[in-house]
Amino acid sequence: MKPAALTGWRRILRSVLIGLAVIAGIVIYAYGFQATKVNLDEVRSERRQTQLVRILRALAQPDIVVFSQEEVTLSAPFYMPCPPVPPQQRELNPRQPYMLVTPSCIEPGGKVVVEAFHLDPNADATIFLVPNKDVKLRLSSLSTDASGHLRTEVELPERSSETEQAITVVTEQNVGRPRLSRSAIDTWDKIIETVFLALLATTLGTLIAVPLSFLAARNLMKGITITPLGLALSILAAPIGLAVGAWAASRLAGWTMSVSSSPIVSLSGAIVGPGLAWFAARWALPPVETAPPSAPVRWARTGAMLAAAVAAVIGVVCLGQILIQAGSWLETLLPSVSFLGKFVSDLGDIVHLLLTAVLGLATAGLLASLSGRLARLMTEGLPAVALRLSQLAISALAGAVLLALIGAAVDWFYQIKDLRLTLYGPAAVGAVLGMATSLRYGRRDAIPIGLAIYYLSRTIFNGLRAIEALIMAVVFVVWVGIGPFAGVLALSLHSIAAMAKLYSEQVESILPGPLEAITATGATRVQTIIYAVIPQIIPPYISFTMYRWDINVRMSTIIGFAGGGGIGFLLFQNINLLNYRAASVQMLAIAIVVASMDYLSSALRERVV
Repeated sequence: MKPAALTGWRRILRSVLIGLAVIAGIVIYAYGFQATKVNLDEVRSERRQTQLVRILRALAQPDIVVFSQEEVTLSAPFYMPCPPVPPQQRELNPRQPYMLVTPSCIEPGGKVVVEAFHLDPNADATIFLVPNKDVKLRLSSLSTDASGHLRTEVELPERSSETEQAITVVTEQNVGRPRLSRSAIDTWDKIIETVFLALLATTLGTLIAVPLSFLAARNLMKGITITPLGLALSILAAPIGLAVGAWAASRLAGWTMSVSSSPIVSLSGAIVGPGLAWFAARWALPPVETAPPSAPVRWARTGAMLAAAVAAVIGVVCLGQILIQAGSWLETLLPSVSFLGKFVSDLGDIVHLLLTAVLGLATAGLLASLSGRLARLMTEGLPAVALRLSQLAISALAGAVLLALIGAAVDWFYQIKDLRLTLYGPAAVGAVLGMATSLRYGRRDAIPIGLAIYYLSRTIFNGLRAIEALIMAVVFVVWVGIGPFAGVLALSLHSIAAMAKLYSEQVESILPGPLEAITATGATRVQTIIYAVIPQIIPPYISFTMYRWDINVRMSTIIGFAGGGGIGFLLFQNINLLNYRAASVQMLAIAIVVASMDYLSSALRERVV
């Protein structure tokens, strides 16, 4: 085929493909209209347009200020039917509010024109027929115009009377100075609650997300490896360390609290405990080793480290105790600012709550580290056959324990109540997988445990970010009750997942030069993070944290719909009650706070970042 003909066929084919792409796009969007139920007839509906105009006008008139109301009543005599002698016209003062009824008498069931002058502009008015002093019949309701004038035609009931009747116009007139409405006062209280709700959630989320972000940074985790035997021993040691640490923390905390009921004893323990722990740790971990320590010295240092841990726990428990006691004392001494004392007491409770978790994790990490050293000693000291058999047995046990723990978690969630499915079966499968892993890897092979932790961390963060904070708020409302505390916990959990992802991506984008330089000096992984990573990530971390505070302020308005406190709870109530003027106040407050937060964060970023 000639080149010109080939080029022509290519043009035809491209035109056909473009046409097919256009047709496919039309079909896709047509199905999208059907799936989203686009209905333009509803847009043109007069009823919908009337409702929309009413809502928009209400939203454009936020209920911010109110006046004291004074009822203004105008009355005009009226006859129905007309008397034999025509009624005399009364004198009117054109400078004062007055009203006219035309005609001044009529047959029952007729229509008259009612006019009123010099009323308040745009005031709501109600027209009544007053046959006598004990009866008032409502005829119509309307509003005055911008000049305070009212004119309407009303149909009278068939209620004849030989005596004089009256038609009245009743309006409410603003008097005195304007004052903040109830909606404005409630909005102020809730917007303050919203700002601090977001602040606490951002702070808590940042404190937890910063250390977790290093686990989700690929450049930091990809070089971490472990031998099969070390991995198996770590899997066995971690749950044991977690249980032992939690048990030891509860025991030490109970003993310390029983002997430190006096503030003097608590204060002494809070000072002496950390001091002893610091001196013991300094002796057990000298900065420079002139010679390898002997066995007795190593055992003495190990004992010193255990003593330092015990002293630190006692000091932390005493610190929490003294904070609780100081908070109670402040609440009694300064009742006008009792929230300060409660805050100090809550800090003491938080210290006690965190102690068990922190000590459990620390003990688990310590035993996992020691298991790595034990694996290295076994690899270097045991014969090949004995090491192979030991590795096979320990790997089988580790796999059995790991899957048995997973089975116990599944049984807790789903309450299967069948040990064959939740304990024996998973343990057997885990043992087989453990032995298969041991046979797959040699005794000195390196398993990339760092990358496994990296993928696990990213998966957890992605899963938590996929769940909206509104759903989290529903769960926490069940746990801690309706209010802003549930909102703080929900936003904190969502912030942890979101900020850990942002922080880890920033760690992955740091310059590799300082990292390689610090690593080349033989620095530990912790030292590498402190001296090579943290100096590069502080500015973007601050920027991300400020931005997250801004996001949490906006998200807190949504979680209020689920009972998570803040201004969203008030906004949800007013929308459900169709009180759009009050809802407009909350929407205005949200817009002002979000804009202020944006300007504040921009200014802080310019100064800090």
